[in-house]
Amino acid sequence: MEAVLVHLRGAIERGDYAIGDKLPSEAELCRTLEISRPVLREALRALQTMGLTVSKTGKGTFVVASAVEDPTFGDYAASDLLEVRRHVEIPVAGYAALRRTPENLDHLAHLLDRMERETDTTAWVAMDTLFHLAVAEAAQNPVFRRVIEEIRDALARQSAFLNELGGRREQSNREHRAIVEALIDGSEPDAVEAMSHHLDRVETTLTDIVRPARTDTPTEGGPEA
Repeated sequence: MEAVLVHLRGAIERGDYAIGDKLPSEAELCRTLEISRPVLREALRALQTMGLTVSKTGKGTFVVASAVEDPTFGDYAASDLLEVRRHVEIPVAGYAALRRTPENLDHLAHLLDRMERETDTTAWVAMDTLFHLAVAEAAQNPVFRRVIEEIRDALARQSAFLNELGGRREQSNREHRAIVEALIDGSEPDAVEAMSHHLDRVETTLTDIVRPARTDTPTEGGPEA
């Protein structure tokens, strides 16, 4: 899927498909690129998340931008989402370190163990959002949980995007474990630092994905899949 995405994104950024152009049909792209329809659809969803295309039911996929600026996850732009997460989840981690209960710690540890064993991306993403909800619950302030609930769909979409294109899962597991260990220790500074590092890595991975792709001429027959 990554190879297909790079190929299509490069074609858009080079101007092979200009703003307003309709991409070839799914059947044509699958045939030209020699890929399966599920792989193509994942790549097309990623293009839409990046803000390069829009999909119109019954009409096809159309180019709306020639460069990636700010991906959108559900109802929220990535930059807005990250800004809010920094202002909410970092202090929440600190409060959680001071207020967590044994039940909170048991729940987080169990969830983390499941995440570290999970190999299915969809299941892992679901648990990723549950993890951040559980940290908010450990802060013992229902408003924090409500805020995370509000952005839960966007968090899941962002998590799936970063895992598919940035290979974030193992790294994220390590970062989550550092957060849990800080909560177990009851260390507010360590919890704040661990959550800050986690969000820094999210931002770095996102930036690496959305920076302009190389515009090398693709090989004949398109990417392999």
